[in-house]
Amino acid sequence: MRISGTTATEIASSVRDLIASGQLAPQDLLPPVRKLAEELGVNRNTVASAYRQLVAAGEAETRGRGGTVVTGVPQLASEGAWFGGRLIDLASGNPDPELIPDALQALRGGDYRPAFYGAPSVDPDLAGCAAEQFAPDVATDGFRILVTHGAVDATERLLTAYLTRGDAVAVEDPCFLASIGTLRLNGLRTVAVPVDEAGMRPEALRAALEGGVRAVVCTPRAHNPTGVSVTGERAAELRSVLAAHPQVLVIEDDHFWAVSNAPYHRITPSEVSRWALVRSVSKFLGPDLRLALVATDEESAERLQTRLNTGTTWVSRLLQHTVYRLVSDPQVHELTARARDAYAKRSALLLAELAERGIGHPPGYRPDGLNVWVPLGTEACPIADALARRGWAVQPGHLFAAKAGTSQEIRVTTSTLTTQQAREFTDDLAAVLPVHST
Repeated sequence: MRISGTTATEIASSVRDLIASGQLAPQDLLPPVRKLAEELGVNRNTVASAYRQLVAAGEAETRGRGGTVVTGVPQLASEGAWFGGRLIDLASGNPDPELIPDALQALRGGDYRPAFYGAPSVDPDLAGCAAEQFAPDVATDGFRILVTHGAVDATERLLTAYLTRGDAVAVEDPCFLASIGTLRLNGLRTVAVPVDEAGMRPEALRAALEGGVRAVVCTPRAHNPTGVSVTGERAAELRSVLAAHPQVLVIEDDHFWAVSNAPYHRITPSEVSRWALVRSVSKFLGPDLRLALVATDEESAERLQTRLNTGTTWVSRLLQHTVYRLVSDPQVHELTARARDAYAKRSALLLAELAERGIGHPPGYRPDGLNVWVPLGTEACPIADALARRGWAVQPGHLFAAKAGTSQEIRVTTSTLTTQQAREFTDDLAAVLPVHST
């Protein structure tokens, strides 16, 4: 391997050629700046500038005293991991399939007509329905409705519409798995904002904003993994903090909106001009309907629309028509109401069983959604492994950490939990926890 060049651009290009040809592999250490500068007969600042170009391009990363190394494709955790064997799945984060409507039946009864190039990118019926649904929560006339390939797609496209590699984004800690992956893949820096039983902590968000974050991604209710929802009082505090930083992009991922038992409290203040409220359909219509409705300001809509250019990557009008048929069907409304009630009862069931065994939660913890966040008082990974040996699949909390580290919590998916499973699982959990087994 020989790096060449006399300018920063030439040196960076030489390194990229070596990476492309396989002579440099992921995790390979690049020569120290001083040493390479001496070998090439250039100023150290020239090499340092070349390395900065490589970092900015996502080809390398700097590890302080550990030097600069070649990056690889990030290995990211994801929802719905298949555990196989005889493990009972309390880990996947999936909704109950019995509470998902039949999309094919809805499509068969519709009046769909094929869409061709030049057709509007958003189904007019779906757009009208979404506008009515968003209007009370957005409380402004100055917004547009767009459709994306799910909430993660909307978040990624919006972030990359405004941000560049190295920019900082404030996210909840613990954090939704896909948000962590989106930031890493796009070279964005994660700034962790801890959450409590009322949502993002205002003082931590203020510190992040004062530290220079350029975007905030927040889950207003049914936060994954903890299940907490932003209260009205907390939303007012967060709006006050954000009002002092009107240049920041604010994305609210209201993924559980249709089956949530918690009210929506908007954290975006009127002072913020770049914002988006994102609502996917995956939790109540099924994960395979990869579609999200996005209400956003005019400038963000224009930027997002360019990334959903009609004729290349617009969201299937067939898919949009199916979603419209479902969300306008009274029988689906009834099924959604049943799902809302069932998910609330199942999470409450687990909480009650945990409390009986002395595995408690902070006062005021009222989870919404498909998961319950269980504090252990000890490192989570050994407990998750012990539960797996007893036949239970759960997710250790470190997977959801905005910053790498250990965790003392596990996430338990309760969407299909039965009374018997709740009792047997909490018995096994109590048995493997050190404080209970002594």
